[in-house]
Amino acid sequence: MRSSDDGDGRYGEAVFRPEQAGEGERIDYGALAYDDVTLTRLRSLGVGPGWRCLDVGAGTGTVSLGLLTGAGVASVLAVDRDVRFLRARQMLGLDVLEADVTAPDFAPGRFRLVHARFVLMHVPERERLIRALAELVEPGGVLVLGDAVDLTSDRAAGLPDDTPYSVVMRAMWRGLGDTIGTDVSWVPSYPHLLREAGLVSVGAEIHVPPLLPGSPISRFWADTWERSRAAMRATGLVGDADIDAAIRYLDSGDCAALSAGMLTAWGHRPQE
Repeated sequence: MRSSDDGDGRYGEAVFRPEQAGEGERIDYGALAYDDVTLTRLRSLGVGPGWRCLDVGAGTGTVSLGLLTGAGVASVLAVDRDVRFLRARQMLGLDVLEADVTAPDFAPGRFRLVHARFVLMHVPERERLIRALAELVEPGGVLVLGDAVDLTSDRAAGLPDDTPYSVVMRAMWRGLGDTIGTDVSWVPSYPHLLREAGLVSVGAEIHVPPLLPGSPISRFWADTWERSRAAMRATGLVGDADIDAAIRYLDSGDCAALSAGMLTAWGHRPQE
């Protein structure tokens, strides 16, 4: 995996543009794969009635809505740089803010829960942003971060068990790193970074969904590769034929691979 921030583009601009047809559906396929795990963890951390919550990089709002309908929280402030999908899913208790959370003046207040999923992996200054998000947690509250971990495609190329999936995933991470600075190599350091930000009772877990033909996670990766073809081709690691073969592989009985998973880490702001 790459550990540099060479990409000079931005998520939602260079790739994964929200105005591109089907982008909301692509995000929702990822939500179908991970929302149950995320919301179960949030409830186990005590998130529930009376909580004011901040959902950073809220996307299509599935976690925000799940907090309101499933956990019964008092309110959720859902923040994203483009809120077109959030505005289409308004409900009582959901406030929507179009803002850049990486901006130095981002200060929406303090919350009992601050949550960000699949956000930090795509932005520079990750350690600074973790500290900034920790400052938005009120005493006794919790910061919960989730990002991608990949147990397969970071292995050396040319191994006997290389598959169309692993070849293309390797190219995807490289291409997104070159284009927008995506980097998942640092995600396992979440617990350490949360402790450095002054949080306590830190914990972490990993969920790796199975790749099954027609499953939400398989459809998510197929759509993701379609939208990042140019970045992947630019690496020189794959061409269109390789990407097409990997998409067919996901929907075949020959597919036997671990999806990239999600590491979730959390830490509590000490009571003052």
